[in-house]
Amino acid sequence: MAVPKYDEMMVPVLRRIAEAPGETVTSKQLRQFVIGHWGLSDSDVAETISSGFERYANNMLWACTYLKQAKCIESPKRGVYLVTQRGLDLLSSGIEGLDRRALMQYPEFCDFLNRSSKGKGSSEEKGEKPVAQTAIDEEGESPEDTIDEAFRSIETALVTDILEAIMQQSPAFFERLVVQLLLAMGYGDSFDDSGSVTPLSNDGGIDGVIREDKLGFDNIYIQAKRWDLNTSVGRPDLQAFVGALTGTGATKGLFITTARFSRGALEYAGMQHAVKLVLVDGDQLARLMIAHNVGVSVRHTYEIKGIDRDYFDIDN
Repeated sequence: MAVPKYDEMMVPVLRRIAEAPGETVTSKQLRQFVIGHWGLSDSDVAETISSGFERYANNMLWACTYLKQAKCIESPKRGVYLVTQRGLDLLSSGIEGLDRRALMQYPEFCDFLNRSSKGKGSSEEKGEKPVAQTAIDEEGESPEDTIDEAFRSIETALVTDILEAIMQQSPAFFERLVVQLLLAMGYGDSFDDSGSVTPLSNDGGIDGVIREDKLGFDNIYIQAKRWDLNTSVGRPDLQAFVGALTGTGATKGLFITTARFSRGALEYAGMQHAVKLVLVDGDQLARLMIAHNVGVSVRHTYEIKGIDRDYFDIDN
């Protein structure tokens, strides 16, 4: 038989994860389940997509990704899944099939689709319906538009994976990651020690320093907070950081976090003049890591070629 599509896998995979509420199911167990549930042959299992990854496993992972974005399952750590009460309620409703359109009943999934559409410009600016209302049923798009939409969905899912992976590490790991990211972005001088992490026992509110010139005339001081993804950094946290910057005579500060910033925090940062204060939240952090290849690797590269019209623009 043909390898089932990701949407065909959603309900059976959700049922498998929900078999023992409170207990986790691994990706390996789900792959074995998919093979047995659909009776996949050796040739089915060996079928790959263009990146070389097994098609059945790729479809299973996308089913899990969409279920996770809809909060029907959660992933306490990478490659491990746990059913949520929402997932149990969905199954108890007698649902027989799921797809992206059906998952749009959940606002978290609509938010995911809207985040995936970044780069198209806001729907309000273009006078269109929100992406969550249009992304599923736009069948008239060009192949390039379809590829762009798929790329954004993959990147948005990767943002979630990166933040979840960071949350499984220590605060010290996160501080080192932030310094490495800034160096990868081109900050710091040409010396190997242009970026450093402040010792945890005596950081004085400063987690890291990037030296922008060889003699150290200009430095960027960093505070890195690995906080729960659903929390917000408030104005008092920024005030404490600005106080630490003032105590060192610093003029440039970067507050970077896995969480979000409250409106009060954003307004406070915009009011600063003596200190240049830059804020980076979790979503921006993960996208910067993707852009500068920190903690990620290229899975596959596609080249889309078009005709060279100059080559054929020849006078006969």
